[in-house]
Amino acid sequence: MKIIRRLYDWVLHWADTKYGAIALFIISFVESSFFPIPPDVLLIALNLSKPKKAFFYAAICTVASVIGGIFGYYIGLKFWDIGSKIIFHYVGLDTFNYVKLQFEQNAALAIGIAGFTPIPYKVFTISAGFFHINFPIFVGASIVSRGARFFLVSGLIYFFGASIKGFIDKYFDLLCVVFTLMLVGGFILIKYVM
Repeated sequence: MKIIRRLYDWVLHWADTKYGAIALFIISFVESSFFPIPPDVLLIALNLSKPKKAFFYAAICTVASVIGGIFGYYIGLKFWDIGSKIIFHYVGLDTFNYVKLQFEQNAALAIGIAGFTPIPYKVFTISAGFFHINFPIFVGASIVSRGARFFLVSGLIYFFGASIKGFIDKYFDLLCVVFTLMLVGGFILIKYVM
């Protein structure tokens, strides 16, 4: 746990440098394929320091995360020896098989939920490549879910300022569950009503 805490502090320190946006891009990219610390940590810190740039930072996070997800997909597709080590560092075989089942039932929804929630997104990006999930579906679901996550965080800070940080920290998982239910409801609505 000490190494995770050091990584967390290292990520956070970039908010106090002129390289914050560059660091946000890099961390968002690598988190989608192998890095353990989510970019939200730095995104929140940067948004608090420069609230007028909140949506700019959310866009950086989204673009880099999707590109990183594509890199993770490629690892799973072409370098499974490496990809399997990354995946099984985060989850066990039962969870991996569950991910496979979710892909078989509805790949877009599985990627969408993983992209928005605190579930390790890298497990889904690498697995998607390994299971040969339809690439346009993978990219589209990644753009929607990662964008929703990062723009939600940035939007809350933009509109409510520093006072919302404690709320986000305290209720992040609950916010993810609520949005995920809305996302699933949207998929059901599209499937059965339209």
